[in-house]
Amino acid sequence: MIARVKKASIEQKPILERLMQFYLYDFSAMQGADVNPDGLFDHQMHLDSYWSEPDRFPFLIYADSEIAGFVLVNSYTCLPENRGAKSIAEFFMMPKYRRRGVGRRTAFQIFDKFPGKWEVRQIQENTAGQEFWRKVITGYTRGNFKETTLNNDLWHGPVQYFDTST
Repeated sequence: MIARVKKASIEQKPILERLMQFYLYDFSAMQGADVNPDGLFDHQMHLDSYWSEPDRFPFLIYADSEIAGFVLVNSYTCLPENRGAKSIAEFFMMPKYRRRGVGRRTAFQIFDKFPGKWEVRQIQENTAGQEFWRKVITGYTRGNFKETTLNNDLWHGPVQYFDTST
């Protein structure tokens, strides 16, 4: 199965908005979110800003020719030493494509697109995400990364950080 990432155009924003509902559904079990009276999850992902701010990058993930998920990259970090680093803001893979290497290959492609410092975070409750990112980052960096756990106003959970510019 071929995995590739493609920058999402503004015309594809509705696709990301719909995929975001599945993403928020996944997180509802961990964070207790409910749908609004229209049956939708409200989200504060600043999605509009991914087409208007220079340090935000929206991508769709494809498995072969099918949309398999999305990844949002920005430069908002939680660790002071990572100012200006890139961050995986959101990462979603449709369940059909999980555990098939699509996410791993996607992450590698994203890291390759933006050489330099990186910060990847998971909420404390997302143990599957923690396992995925530790495995992916270990593979990409050959184990050359650091991890800390934050519990402050900015973040609650593990943070992996590394530099891909060397």
